Order: sequence, then C-alpha cells, then structure tokens
Amino acid sequence: MNHSPEPFDLRRLTRRFNEKFGTQPENEPSVFHAPGRVNLIGEHTDYTGGLVFPCAIDRGNLLLIRRNDDNQFRFASTNFDLMAQLSQHEIEQTYGDSWINYPLGVIDQFRRRGITMSGLDCLYSGNVPNGAGLSSSAAIEVVTAYAINTLFDAGLTHMEIVKLAQAAENDFVGMKCGVMDQFAVTMGQANHAMMLNCETLDYRHVPLNLGENAIVLANTNQRRELNESAYNDRVAECGRALGYVQQRIDAPSLGAITEAQLETVKPIFADDHIAYQRARHVTGENARVQAAVNALENDDLQAFGELMQQSHASLRDDFEVSSKPLEALVSHALKHPGVLGARLTGAGFGGCTVNLMRRDMVDSFREDVGNAYREETGLTADFYVITPSNGVEEIRS
Repeated sequence: MNHSPEPFDLRRLTRRFNEKFGTQPENEPSVFHAPGRVNLIGEHTDYTGGLVFPCAIDRGNLLLIRRNDDNQFRFASTNFDLMAQLSQHEIEQTYGDSWINYPLGVIDQFRRRGITMSGLDCLYSGNVPNGAGLSSSAAIEVVTAYAINTLFDAGLTHMEIVKLAQAAENDFVGMKCGVMDQFAVTMGQANHAMMLNCETLDYRHVPLNLGENAIVLANTNQRRELNESAYNDRVAECGRALGYVQQRIDAPSLGAITEAQLETVKPIFADDHIAYQRARHVTGENARVQAAVNALENDDLQAFGELMQQSHASLRDDFEVSSKPLEALVSHALKHPGVLGARLTGAGFGGCTVNLMRRDMVDSFREDVGNAYREETGLTADFYVITPSNGVEEIRS
C-alpha cells in the first residue's frame, strides 16, 4: 500500500522507443515531462470562473518524441497496449474512445494555428494512477503541446500552452473542463500550490509550509462512474444557475458571485432547486479557497483541514459528486488521530481523496484506514505521499 513514484528509466524507454519506431542515430527523441496535479481545495469551480488551489505532484507523464518526414503520426504508451499509426487525414478525427485523442486534440489545435507537421513518433510513459482523478489527461495534453511548441519553434508562451491544451480537451475530446488542470500542470512550482482565478487567470504561488505534516492521496480504486455526460451535466446546471443570477445581477460568471449575493436572488430559484444547490456550492467553495489560503499563510493548518472537510460536505450534498467508496475513505480518515482534513479531490464519482495529516502517522493511517475501507467496501485503496513539484519541462533534447 506504500507507493512511491517509480523513477523513469530513460535508457529503457529509449530502447522501447527505438523498438517501436526504429533507430535513427542522427535523430534521437527529445524527452519532456509534465506532472499530474491534485487540487487541495476549490472543486468544480474552475469552469464557473471561480477560485481553485491546486499543486503539481511528483507523478506525471514522460514523452519521448521525434519528428519524422513520412506523413505518419505514431502513438504508443508503456501503460496501454494500444498503438496507433495515423495518416495526415486520419488525425483530423477522434480515434474511438482512446487516450490517443488527447495528443490528437493538441495536434489539431496547432494545425488550426497554422503549425503544420509532416509526422511525429510519440512514446508516452506515465506513473499517475489511471482513473484516479489526478489529471493524467491534462499531463498528456500539456506535455504534447509543450513538446510540439519546442520542436517546431512555435513560440507559444506558457499561458498560450495552457489555453491550447484546454481547447484540445473541450473541442476535440468533448470534455467541457475548466482551465485548472492544464494550468496547474503547466505552471506548477516545487513546494508551492497556486491560487488561481479561473475567470481572469490571475494567479499566485503560495508556499506549502507543511512542517511536520504531509499530503497523502488515497485512491478508492473504484470503477469510475464519471463520464462526459455526468460531468457536462454539472457544467450545464451551473450555466443554468448563472442565467438565473444574471436576471438580477450583472455578473460575468457564477464564480464572481458571493454567498451573500446568491442569497439575495434565492427566490429566483424557486422552481429549480438543483441549480440553486450547484450555485450554493460554487459560492461557498470560492469563499473556502480564500479562507484556506489565508489559513495556510498564517500557519493555521488546523483551520485549513476544517475547510477541507467543509468542502467535502458541500461536494457531497450540494454538488452530488461523491460516492460510497469516497465517503468510506473520508469518514475513516477523519477517525484517524493524525488527520487534520480529508476531502474528495477531482471530479468525483470515484478517484481519490486528499488528506492533510501528521507525517509521523502516515504508516498507521495506511494500515488503519486501508483495513477499515476494505472491510466496508471490499475494495483495496492505494496511498501516496505526494510532493508538490514543478510544471512541464524538457528533460533531454
């Protein structure tokens, strides 16, 4: 149950690359890395223009990539058996329901910007648990965008890479995600989290002075119930809520509304309690992000942990994105004496919880919570102590 990230073996991965795509001593692959991310607080607020507080983590996706001149785009991964070779014409459409759609969406965005490429060989290798809600998809998108930007001298800034990667997921993959995942993966800074306003894209890095504490992720290993429809339903419900609010308040986004303002227009929601609940979560969550950052800057980790718990309750009751396994993990975590706070993280319906706790009690946490969780659900949780890390970067040219 004690999982530390396995270091990437570049020599072994280069051999794999050459086995799949052929050896070209004069054209060795370049290597890039993008991390996953965990959101410490501020969930389902990014696509409403609200506040989030994520950090990049010491797990992610490595990309070995090489330009070719044969008009073929080849994609392979050490994590999946599927390998694809596509022509220029074939990259214009989605490739079933495969992970390959993430790099295809990025290539599509570059083509829209006038960046043409004759072909690419791409080998991905990730150590982010699949389906854990730690943004392995955003890591794939961002590392691909950063690599293409570098190889083709496209001249995009980091901010432009963020927007391109988000557009790839919105327009090509069809998931109407907000900007948080791609932003955190691109802009992450070691030993910091960032408070990001998803409407204005103003952000600041905040040191994570955890002292004797640690951030521990617990993966439910629940079969994810989330699909594009369920996620997009929440996006639509928040859009509906904004429509009600804008009947009385001139607001650019739901994330710009305060809790007090929402209460003044509550009668408008008389026939749509679901939309009101979604809005109540968003306004409350934005306030919790601000309070959590203030608590962290004042070294009040107890208050930070309490805000995490309030966030989870709102995600469960007002946003309705929790699940029985997530509830089991959070409830058992909060019974452990070393835990300051616990909440689901990511889109919900499965995936991970994030826990703030005493570092010297991590081993007993794994054992006690893991056993209680298995007894209640029949599932085996995995636990990861994570380190806030840097964003996307080139490893080897």
